[in-house]
Amino acid sequence: MEESTKSPHSTTSIEEPSTSSVVEGRATKREGRNKPVLIVVMGVAGTGKTTLAKALVSKLQLPYIEGDDLHPESNIQKMSSGIPLTDADREPWLKLIREKAEEMMIEQHEARLKLEDTKQGRIRMEGVLVTCSALKRYYRDILRGTYQPQGEIAGTEKAEDSGSLLTYFVYIKGDEGLLRDRMKQRTGHFMKPEMLDSQLATLESPEGEERVVVVSLAGTTAEQVSEAVEGLRALCAD
Repeated sequence: MEESTKSPHSTTSIEEPSTSSVVEGRATKREGRNKPVLIVVMGVAGTGKTTLAKALVSKLQLPYIEGDDLHPESNIQKMSSGIPLTDADREPWLKLIREKAEEMMIEQHEARLKLEDTKQGRIRMEGVLVTCSALKRYYRDILRGTYQPQGEIAGTEKAEDSGSLLTYFVYIKGDEGLLRDRMKQRTGHFMKPEMLDSQLATLESPEGEERVVVVSLAGTTAEQVSEAVEGLRALCAD
């Protein structure tokens, strides 16, 4: 999908070449090129975020960050003990995910410049794919880079800059019964099945928010990939 020269609004392509200029963690769109993207595969525990994310990585050829790998040891110990994380536990972790995604974008761009200079290699879309539960609206705003902490001047809420790393969410939605069955079957993960209640209580559905694609938990991975890519393409075309 390509940008229309007739539209005054910029778009981002899925599965199409793109290049952006990155200066100190920010990306500026070049003439005729598309913006980089951050795609977050989200949902409560047991939805299969990692499985879907890895399938999308293969489909879209994007680098990948496993959000759980960035949890500090203190968070892992709490979850392993069945203790729900607090907002104070999650905030530094969410900020780190965004920071790592921006760092990865800079590395991608610098590598791409070398390819352009030597005219070697295939130029792909720029972006990063991440897994993260992203349960609350304000957690997602941290990942978007738009969150404004309490105490800041009213009316100064940060807006997602048109040249920054645009953030899209792929939300895996499913019913509680299926989630519980999947959690019981999962082994070797620090998140205990009993923690699902806490996550479901915390979840604020992203449906209706900007740049959100919903896929069904009941679908196969291939079906979810198809839903996600189709939804992302539609959003990028708006």
